[in-house]
Amino acid sequence: MTLAAIQFRPPKGDTVAARAALAELVDEAGRAGAQLIVAPELATSGYVWDSAEEIGPHCEPAEGPTFRALATVARSHGAWVVAGFPERAEDGLYNSALVIDHQGRLVDCYRKVLLYETDLTWARAGRRRPVFETPVGRMTVGICMDLNDDRFVRHLRWTRTDVVAFCTNWVEEGHDILPYWRWRLGGWRGWLVAVDTWGRDRHITFYGRSAILGPGGWPAALAPKTGDGVWTAEQTAGQ
Repeated sequence: MTLAAIQFRPPKGDTVAARAALAELVDEAGRAGAQLIVAPELATSGYVWDSAEEIGPHCEPAEGPTFRALATVARSHGAWVVAGFPERAEDGLYNSALVIDHQGRLVDCYRKVLLYETDLTWARAGRRRPVFETPVGRMTVGICMDLNDDRFVRHLRWTRTDVVAFCTNWVEEGHDILPYWRWRLGGWRGWLVAVDTWGRDRHITFYGRSAILGPGGWPAALAPKTGDGVWTAEQTAGQ
């Protein structure tokens, strides 16, 4: 089975252009044979927003235009797609990720549970950690700070999750982040598809270097510090 990570820097605040560019990259991953395609956190809007009023025009419902664009591509390639976006729900705004199956159906809309300080200016926290049966195994979704939550790591072990679709806007901190991610995952032996943005958004610089880590935390695919693109890895038995 092929896993795909889409490293992507959306044009800030231009959801129409971001959505089109993201769909092209998802299509590229599908043409490469990927069964699971993962895009970054807030992949249609950019990350840093000072208030709900500021990000509000870039938010959309779960079954909005981003879902419709990506569902078409997912269905055409028979691939699952997970992509971050700012969600507008009846009870407020969320930092969320669409979970679209191989038939183009919206299976779920995961909402980030552990919020970062920049999320607190506009987003509500999610409460659920669903698990999905997919062609690549039992999959769950995490968004950035979720990996710092001990409850999330316990969830991986309790549910015997095989793959984590990890949408992130991980901040550049001046050191290799892979040892930290391996440490956080502990003894969990699954696949982490960690997909980041890159470059600078206002006062924050992002890490880039999206990665697909196999069981034990070894890197099966690594992106560079900057640049959009698709990186794939084969999910082989016994690894």
